[in-house]
Amino acid sequence: MESLALHCSFAAAAATTTTPFSLSPGISLHFRSTPIPKSPPPSIFPPSSSFPALRSPLNSLLFSPLPKRRNPLLFLTRATSQNGKDPPPQTTPPPPPQGAKLLPFLISISIGLIVRFLIPIPVEVTLQAWQLFAIFLSTITGLVLSPLPVGAWAFLGLTTSIVTGTLPFTTAFGAFTNEVIWLIVISFFFARGFVKTGLGDRIATYFVKWLGKSTLGLSYGLTLSEALIAPAMPSTTARAGGVFVPIIKSLSLSAGSRPGDPSSRKLGSYLVQSQFQASTNSSALFLTASAQNLLCLKLAEELGIIILNPWVSWFKAASLPALVSLLLTPLILYKFYPPEIKDTPDAPAMAAKKLEQMGPVTKNEWIMVGTMLLAVTLWVCGDTLGIPSVVAAMIGLSMLLLLGVLDWDDCLSEKSAWDTLAWFAVLVGMAGQLTNLGIVSWMSGCVAKSLQSLSLSWPVAFVVLQASYFLIHYLFASQTGHVGALYSAFLAMHLAAGVPGVLAAMALAYNTNLFGSITHYSSGQAAVYYGVFLRFCWFSIPTLDSNGG
Repeated sequence: MESLALHCSFAAAAATTTTPFSLSPGISLHFRSTPIPKSPPPSIFPPSSSFPALRSPLNSLLFSPLPKRRNPLLFLTRATSQNGKDPPPQTTPPPPPQGAKLLPFLISISIGLIVRFLIPIPVEVTLQAWQLFAIFLSTITGLVLSPLPVGAWAFLGLTTSIVTGTLPFTTAFGAFTNEVIWLIVISFFFARGFVKTGLGDRIATYFVKWLGKSTLGLSYGLTLSEALIAPAMPSTTARAGGVFVPIIKSLSLSAGSRPGDPSSRKLGSYLVQSQFQASTNSSALFLTASAQNLLCLKLAEELGIIILNPWVSWFKAASLPALVSLLLTPLILYKFYPPEIKDTPDAPAMAAKKLEQMGPVTKNEWIMVGTMLLAVTLWVCGDTLGIPSVVAAMIGLSMLLLLGVLDWDDCLSEKSAWDTLAWFAVLVGMAGQLTNLGIVSWMSGCVAKSLQSLSLSWPVAFVVLQASYFLIHYLFASQTGHVGALYSAFLAMHLAAGVPGVLAAMALAYNTNLFGSITHYSSGQAAVYYGVFLRFCWFSIPTLDSNGG
């Protein structure tokens, strides 16, 4: 899904979710909807009453979690007005820049023009294929440099492919009917249901109650709740921003662990890093834990690699390394990046009090539970029943709409879902046409010849290609963007080098999840944790999972 995917309005979600776990008896725990009569603990987050929309991981990097500073001129105005004097004139801030950013725009366009007009066209490639390749490279460069918002830049690439006669209109828009893209869109709506009903919050709170007597226990409780929710909530970013950020924020601030301060080492830095690293392993554990997983298998299918009973096959291959990683990550972080606070004896009692204040499970929560169980069952047994994954998701969303858990305005307000549908369909459509026109096979053949000239066996070639695919992600701010741009090409290179198809396809798909934790911008959830906690002593811990599951 996770994901090309999910903006950090999750920080706003953290701000609206006023459910702090207090680690001292003087601070009470309360509903997100019930105001507390006492002064709340100091917060770095601006108040907000609106339910946030889930957004795209690329655009999450644009989020600034700092609260708006009060305009000092406003205070001067009020002061002089009270003294009976004319207030001084206020300066109007300059309007934000409009249109494309000049330098990123020129670089992105230049790359496409250089490939199209200055590099000789290989004899194995047609003019149409080479022209589309140039447009595709320009589009990908723009996704990295962001001369315009992602959707706008992708639309420009789509328009260029039609205006230049590279692709006919129907072919250019053909990917808008792609099943996996619609599954990604629907996953946004499922995530909103989890957050709106409070079900994800309740599940995580139970684990804090059961395991939260120590900091290490808290981390394990949050990690296990992440793994439990993951298969029914196909968005790592939504899980981070809608469920775990508010809880970790409350635990940290009430323990006196604040961002941008040495006190961050008390609790917050450890919990943020532990949960962030765990999220990549839970996404790799289940096929439906992140939408990009399904996209990987769809692209592999286009290259002739069919994986039977994909949900079960995925879980069987990933279970051992992913489960070991989930269990070891909190402990290793605890040893190498230890929190200053080791024991949190009040946390279980505070979690119990919060659950008591939340009351019994609501009707909408039970509906959400039933719908997600049905969806997961259909995803697991889809091949046997003849029900595609996207149809199972459509059935689940229809139930949520019919029973009132979500309304259509909820779906319409998920602007990032519709934005993802637009720009991701463009990217996947171009990548598919590059395969059809022979560019991917030409590239894979060139790489295969280079590997053969080095006399590399397929296991060595496998390691080299997997490492290259992984490290290239330092240039990307989205996991699904990386998949749409490079997955098919790298899989074709594996096949040309003699790597077994299923091994290559699954290893690339698992790596797609794992490289989501290598930087603070590498995925939607990375931007959520980094942005909301304002550099809570950020650093990257290598993921423990293996390449091939």
